[in-house]
Amino acid sequence: MRLRTDVCPSIDALDAAEWNRLAGAASPFLSHAFLAALERHDCVGAGAGWTPCHVVASDCEGRLAAAMPLYLKTHSWGEFVFDWAWAQAYREAGLDYYPKLVGMVPFTPATTPRFLVRPGVDRRHAAARLLEAALDHARASSASSLHVLFTGQADRELLCEAGFVLRKDCQFHWHNRGYADFEDFLAGFASAKRKKIRRERRRIAESGVRFETLDGTAISEDLWHDIHFFCASTFTRRGQLPYLTRGFFVDVGRTLGDRLVVILARLSNRPVAAAICFRSDDTLYGRYWGSVGEMHSLHFETCYYQGIELCIRLGLGRFEPGTQGEHKVSRGFEPAATWSAHWLADPGFARAVRDFAGRERARVDAYMTDVDGHLPFRRALRDERMARPA
Repeated sequence: MRLRTDVCPSIDALDAAEWNRLAGAASPFLSHAFLAALERHDCVGAGAGWTPCHVVASDCEGRLAAAMPLYLKTHSWGEFVFDWAWAQAYREAGLDYYPKLVGMVPFTPATTPRFLVRPGVDRRHAAARLLEAALDHARASSASSLHVLFTGQADRELLCEAGFVLRKDCQFHWHNRGYADFEDFLAGFASAKRKKIRRERRRIAESGVRFETLDGTAISEDLWHDIHFFCASTFTRRGQLPYLTRGFFVDVGRTLGDRLVVILARLSNRPVAAAICFRSDDTLYGRYWGSVGEMHSLHFETCYYQGIELCIRLGLGRFEPGTQGEHKVSRGFEPAATWSAHWLADPGFARAVRDFAGRERARVDAYMTDVDGHLPFRRALRDERMARPA
């Protein structure tokens, strides 16, 4: 199939139904509704340092055959694959690192396809055309580099063949191994670890905090005001502005429905904390959390234990609660590799980054092996449970 490629400055210029045929149902983050809401509510755009420049491929009839979400960036915030040291090295060499091109869903460190291809279209051919067009756009826009972040295996193979440098990192994911309930999950823990989690959960229950799980259509604009305030306060305590606006959440709550899930904590019927999550058919993604004040163990209960219970109840196979956080390990979250791929226009810096990524990968491998030894499962069950398919 002959494909014509273009660069599209707004996803709203593309037919939503055609886009969603490419994206499928694998991830709520790739949906037209999610990406369009980012643009409509100024979460991305030139003012935010994320200028949309999506690469699209059309067939001979003008129908959308493939696409790659792509952004021209003037900073490195909101990516969760840290390249600040690379930018500093460019500055010291008298070169400009920004702008650069980034292929990912903004503010979303979740592994999903980066080359979206319509069913029935040769995926490898279409993905190669998208990548070629993205590299052409990088050169035309004087970008220093192209970064494709949180890539799946099929995309990594194509990117590696194209000469991209692969970079490895680690997150912590929970896997549902057919648990009947939360206590069944805890049954495999070593005694001391099990008691600690029960104590944390009991402390919250005895405080009078109660939880409810709401999908996007069940949340009023007034309640979104409270939820967004909680989550925004988490950013401001760290000296940052929140990435996403209240209008964005109101919008995607309405359009995504049960693909957006809020775990809401109430005390005396008053909202006191919330975790904003998204879900696919098999995975729960924890994204943002916040509370009105400090309460011992409230974070663990809202962000982790309630999410695990939800996965068990809905039969979801995996829970990805976001980046970093070694405290997740003692609560049954296991190390999981994440990958990114990088092309740099400057040959000297490309060689230096390739060398760095190889050394970094060895450190990540050693770290993941060490973390495996600290999982909370009983020694007699650890090997058995780790061998069972997740």
